[in-house]
Amino acid sequence: MTYIVGLTGGIGSGKSTVANLFIELGVPVIDADIVARQVVQKGSPLLAQIVTHFGEQILLDNGELDRAQLRTRIFQQPEEKIWLNNLLHPAIRQEMLRQLYAQTYPYVLWVVPLLIENNLTELCQRVLVVDVKLETQLQRTSQRDGNQIELIQQIIHAQVDRYTRLSFADDVINNDGDLSQTLVALKQKVLELHHQYLALAKA
Repeated sequence: MTYIVGLTGGIGSGKSTVANLFIELGVPVIDADIVARQVVQKGSPLLAQIVTHFGEQILLDNGELDRAQLRTRIFQQPEEKIWLNNLLHPAIRQEMLRQLYAQTYPYVLWVVPLLIENNLTELCQRVLVVDVKLETQLQRTSQRDGNQIELIQQIIHAQVDRYTRLSFADDVINNDGDLSQTLVALKQKVLELHHQYLALAKA
């Protein structure tokens, strides 16, 4: 099996930016958020179960899942979050593992926002954390998604705290500051880690 590097970080930390830089280097990336969309795509059995539970109003006009509305619903009603997690987590995990084990590149980047919370670090040979301050998370997420600060704070509190996350890290990318200004430094750091992971995978 290929060498697995788990990439994680809090909401708004810039995980996607970092992952895209690895993609530019030819590294296969499996993103839990993308897999989560794949398992509930239009016409899927899981989406049908979600509609049965929440009603037709949980869909967009094109028949796809209204993820923004679903996110709001489950954070306002904890019992609904438990129901949804019990439905989706086994299917997401199974599909992620299928994709991970199908890789032939020396290593794969596995992007999972809740890598630590869902006890998935045991499946990784290495853990890379994208780290930012709480203020940066709030600022970036509110600008990107237009979400209310209260909802963003709820999402942050549902994740492990910054210092717990860092305690799991083998490698850390600090991503505070303006993304456009730090992109050059990010690219250099990613390139260094890329060579390191290739060497570790070979060893």
